[in-house]
Amino acid sequence: MSHNVADEINILRLTLHGRLVGYLAGFHDGRNVLSFADEFKSDAARPTFSLITHPRFPHSEKLLAEPWIRQQKLHPTLSNLLPEGSLRELIAQGLKVHVDNEFHLFSYLGEDLPGALVAEPMEPDEVPASLLSAHGKVKAVKFEKVSRENKFSLAGVQMKFSMKQQDGRYNLSKGDVLGDWIIKIPSTKHKDVPVNEFTAMTLASMAGVDVPEIKLVELDKLDNLPQINLPDEKLAFAIKRFDRNDDQRIHMEDFAQVLVKYPHEKYNSASYEQIGKILYNFSGDDLADTQQFARRLLVNILLANGDAHLKNWSLLYSDQVTPRLSPAYDIVTTSVYIDNERCYALNLGKTKEWYDVTYANFEVWAKRAGVPWRVIKPHLDDTMEKARSLWPQKIKDLPMNDEHKDRLQVHWANLQKDFRI
Repeated sequence: MSHNVADEINILRLTLHGRLVGYLAGFHDGRNVLSFADEFKSDAARPTFSLITHPRFPHSEKLLAEPWIRQQKLHPTLSNLLPEGSLRELIAQGLKVHVDNEFHLFSYLGEDLPGALVAEPMEPDEVPASLLSAHGKVKAVKFEKVSRENKFSLAGVQMKFSMKQQDGRYNLSKGDVLGDWIIKIPSTKHKDVPVNEFTAMTLASMAGVDVPEIKLVELDKLDNLPQINLPDEKLAFAIKRFDRNDDQRIHMEDFAQVLVKYPHEKYNSASYEQIGKILYNFSGDDLADTQQFARRLLVNILLANGDAHLKNWSLLYSDQVTPRLSPAYDIVTTSVYIDNERCYALNLGKTKEWYDVTYANFEVWAKRAGVPWRVIKPHLDDTMEKARSLWPQKIKDLPMNDEHKDRLQVHWANLQKDFRI
């Protein structure tokens, strides 16, 4: 039997904690199809692939019953695992594929994706006949071997890399070596971003936000970085990966995945009320996670971070099944880089304006999220008490540059009375 090119497909086997989830088929016309394995669908104790497939989630069985089909882009649950912006361009250039060829990027990056999902190319003779017959007249073909020295995958528009720490140095993870740190190199566009983020994350931690281990790392301790332009700065920002633990993968997903939104929709397709409602209804510790979420919302206002979009909030599945709010990440004082920035990334209780927000907006947020206000307000009070008593002195000793410190302190003075520092 002869086959047209359009009939040829590549197959990726998707596994989670060593258990088969299903198969991702990539067609030459750009179509891709995710089919869930029967053994995964029928297992009531299956590891959580996404909250929308969790047995407690509405219509999860129906979602798993049918293949997930997309054109060019992968389904958002998978698409959001790929890097964005200049990092995606760098990888695509090395692979000699178009930046929108998500199946190809995914097949290449499948060994060290965020979370615990692993995507492995299958040899044609390994593909189940039932899978091929489900796709009609198709023929599984061997993957073309692509070799690239630098291999990494982390979502986000900044240039950041998954690296392995050893003996005080950081090496770009390759092959089956899992990176245990995310290293963010300095920006050629914005000045002193690493020290900005280190300062903001440190202040957030002091106000009761759950933050992973962070540090500043000298650039000359980073090995095997690709050939990229760097500014005249000495330090990179390092944050410990909370989806890794002693070379073990811990599954996670961001809220763009949870809400089935593509990365380009991360600013305009949801609200903080929706995130709060999901945490309160589905988290393994609904109250603690919703209270922590409210605290982080307030801290993002206090630190003038306008970039707390859907991809900067995540669920972590430490027991492989139960969702919990992950530790915080990507808290940066963005207002120092964006002229006249005054807004949250998403809507919060009828407003996006930092300088309009009061306790009343948080009360509206709580009501819409279905969370009792009485369990939220004490945590906001505690956040403010910590910020007011600790931040003004501590910021003097932190490495953020003086101009940015001055602008942040002006921001504090311009907030509404409820939140003024």
